[in-house]
Amino acid sequence: MLLPPSLQQAPEGALLAAFLATKSDFVLIIAGPTAGGKTDLALALAREFPAEIVAADSRTLYRGIDAGTAKPARSPDGLVEGVPYHLLDRLDPRESYDAGTFAREARALCAQILDRGRLPILAGGTGFYLSAFINGLAPLPRGEDSIRARLLSESARRGRAWLHERLKAADPEAAAAIPAGNIQRTIRALEVAELSGRPISELWKAVRPDPLPHRRLLIAIRWKTEELRRRIEARSRSLWPAILAETRELLGRGFTGEEPGFQSLGYREAVSCLRGRLAPDKGLEELIRQTSAYAKRQRTYLRNKLRAAEIEGGPVPEMAAQALAFIRDA
Repeated sequence: MLLPPSLQQAPEGALLAAFLATKSDFVLIIAGPTAGGKTDLALALAREFPAEIVAADSRTLYRGIDAGTAKPARSPDGLVEGVPYHLLDRLDPRESYDAGTFAREARALCAQILDRGRLPILAGGTGFYLSAFINGLAPLPRGEDSIRARLLSESARRGRAWLHERLKAADPEAAAAIPAGNIQRTIRALEVAELSGRPISELWKAVRPDPLPHRRLLIAIRWKTEELRRRIEARSRSLWPAILAETRELLGRGFTGEEPGFQSLGYREAVSCLRGRLAPDKGLEELIRQTSAYAKRQRTYLRNKLRAAEIEGGPVPEMAAQALAFIRDA
């Protein structure tokens, strides 16, 4: 496989060419915190190799939930900057999705990409999805819309904290693993317990399916805390007006603001602002706070649950050079 001129001129160009020519079952995974540059890095690498990208993000799956997720813009033929980019805009905001479904779909996509002689690049920051993709998940019962709708209605009426307390009473281990603000995972845990009669934490420990049947390299972008905080604040301020406008348009189409798609960062705050319960400047402050807390959880999950080769966050060309060195040595 020939490399493009930019890599042929690099010292490691010949080694990379040999690597890609012999590793026909290799999957590259780019992970890291929100606002960390995962998409930019994945696109930079995809321009160097014949590659396709699979989004590993529980939020960019939703159509119309664009601004707050910093979703890359796709052309009508499904390309992002000329690169095939999968698992974007898969769902209506009313639909639910889970890590097991993601793992099955992402694995199937990677197999298809490999069959086309291209490199699959998984890019995203949803740690539980990445874990399911790499390690598999214990079989769980399929979701039931009526149960989810009832639990979501209870959450709207009594509050998210109440629903999480209910999970804590029924399954303390699951409650400790699921953040109180993650309404989708809280509802899923309660739903599984209702359908199976067993706590989801017990099912998590059941026999897992076979791990990913391809060789893989997981690269995590690591930022200094203060620099990441600055990036999060800058991006939040930049995106906030678009989040408000997008939310106004969605509510105008008949959505209530309680649908699964609205659990994305910034959208609950935008709904509160548009309904007069929260001032816009306070909504922005809450978006920054929630995003920073989410980034901290992402970093903790990556460090404790997934083994990754770490690169330093910085300009995209510098991150790409670090990633290429790991690919060369994989």
